Amino acid sequence: MKILVTGGAGFIASNLVDAYIADGHQVAVIDNLVSGKRANLNPNADFYYMEIGDPRVEEIFRQFSPDIVNHHAAQIDVRKSVEDPVFDAQTNILDSIFLLNYSQRYGVKKFIFSSTGGALYGEPEYLPCDETHPIKPLAAYGLSKYCFENYLLLFNRLYNLPYVILRYANVYGPRQDPHGEAGVVAIFTGKLLKGETPMIFGQGEQSRDFVFVEDICRANRMAISAKENLIVNLGTGLEISVNTLLQKIQKIMGTDITPQYLPERPGEVSRIYLDSSKAKKLLSWEPSFTMEEGLTKTVEYFKNPALAAK
Repeated sequence: MKILVTGGAGFIASNLVDAYIADGHQVAVIDNLVSGKRANLNPNADFYYMEIGDPRVEEIFRQFSPDIVNHHAAQIDVRKSVEDPVFDAQTNILDSIFLLNYSQRYGVKKFIFSSTGGALYGEPEYLPCDETHPIKPLAAYGLSKYCFENYLLLFNRLYNLPYVILRYANVYGPRQDPHGEAGVVAIFTGKLLKGETPMIFGQGEQSRDFVFVEDICRANRMAISAKENLIVNLGTGLEISVNTLLQKIQKIMGTDITPQYLPERPGEVSRIYLDSSKAKKLLSWEPSFTMEEGLTKTVEYFKNPALAAK
């Protein structure tokens, strides 16, 4: 199949592009390289350096004629979305709608969207959160993702555009940016490799559901053959505190550096983990990597200077 992947030079989607190409698909990538990196790009993918809101994107749809659009390009920083909700909405809603217009115009067979489970439900009314949990995001990031979900459902109603919406837990793994604002696993690992003090905002008892990037890629591969429209959570169903996460990484790395605790930051939930039983039932997906296995692979990646410098 021909698959157009937006954000394909970024952390998750570049791993996904590799997987799609290994499966024998023809892949084109759109990325503005703001957070993505050229070094992440698979040389067998066609690359277009531009914003998803660029009018030239329509020409890519016309010439490449994708069967599948997999939309990962996004403003992903929760804290930035709190500080600048207009910028967040521009990328995650307005620019993204262009992709829907082109998809229905040029006969795309399925639209796969990377949404969020970690930021969508807000402070949970019950745990683990399933897909029917009330939507009460605490930051513009979660709200913008949910808004686009509804545009996608609208395009299905109006134009019969098939879709799969994947609500991710906290994804980690190789190629995650250790210098950014998001991605605590990569940030902790980068700090510890340099012998620097890791920083924890709040008391460190806030908990997350951490899922390895290879498991997320497998779900995106399986989404191609889904026979119905789906909205599913993708997580491990395990609750791990930030303090415990740091302890696990330190154990793997053989370090013992006391973290620095800083004030809490707005827009982040205190506890969240996901019920992914629907993905297991309808997509035949469940995570295959344990936390220790995923962290070990991630640490080994960042220990390799040639890879971590990319």
